[in-house]
Amino acid sequence: MWLHAATSSFGHCWVSVMGHPLRRIGRSDDSVRVGFSLTRAGLHTITTLPSHGRRVRLPRLGVMNQTPRARLLVVEDDEVINESLTLRLEAEGYAVSRAFDGPSAVAVFESDRPDAVLLDLMLPGFDGLEVCRRIQALAPVPVLMLTARDDETDILIGLAVGADDYVTKPFRMREVVARVNALLRRVERAAELGASRTPGTAQVGGVTVDRATRRVTVDGVDVHLTPLEFDLVATLSAEPGRVFPREELLREVWGWADAYGTRTLDSHVKSLRAKIGADRIRTVHGVGYA
Repeated sequence: MWLHAATSSFGHCWVSVMGHPLRRIGRSDDSVRVGFSLTRAGLHTITTLPSHGRRVRLPRLGVMNQTPRARLLVVEDDEVINESLTLRLEAEGYAVSRAFDGPSAVAVFESDRPDAVLLDLMLPGFDGLEVCRRIQALAPVPVLMLTARDDETDILIGLAVGADDYVTKPFRMREVVARVNALLRRVERAAELGASRTPGTAQVGGVTVDRATRRVTVDGVDVHLTPLEFDLVATLSAEPGRVFPREELLREVWGWADAYGTRTLDSHVKSLRAKIGADRIRTVHGVGYA
């Protein structure tokens, strides 16, 4: 919804919704058009559109008395993308910390301990892959990669060092929000399942999956898996030989309600095959995996 911000003779800029004034939001030389985001978290931000060829930045209207849904860390060196992501995620009710390079990303992670991280791969200082390695060594955390390159090698390396999912630039904000929501739901579901499920061990061929310790061995040798890779192999090993449709795996492992993101599933399966053996996961074309 777009509004019109009027200016008084003193140059003060005001904004109102349906005729009810909200607050004075600054000074202006002329009238500017402003927009606001109204989400379930409440009236959150006010942003200006270009006025006479220039962009005027106005203060944000914060969510009043709103408990953040979770704390996120956005790591992106492009200031415009970083700001856009921060504004949208805050509008969705999240508390957001920000970093613009590799070293500061690790420092902010250590101090703020976010519930999830949105991480660009190309960063100054050191790249996003190194950031992912370091923060995962500090504490396991869901990571959504932001990549400008749809290169399978980069994606597989990112998944191997601990990323859970990825989106390719240019991306839609609602897609990023949906991915973040799904990552956090998966963490909550894993905790609930861990508390309610009877610990057990599955053995399929030479692969042993210990759900109680979240440990996987292949022919007696420990294999390091990311949290999401473990959830995937644990789901497949729970019913050996059964073909799991893609939609079911996305729902059970990722918490997604539909088949959106099938490429993410394929990338994780490829990464998992590289660790436990290519012949241990069978592809049933047009259906899913077993």
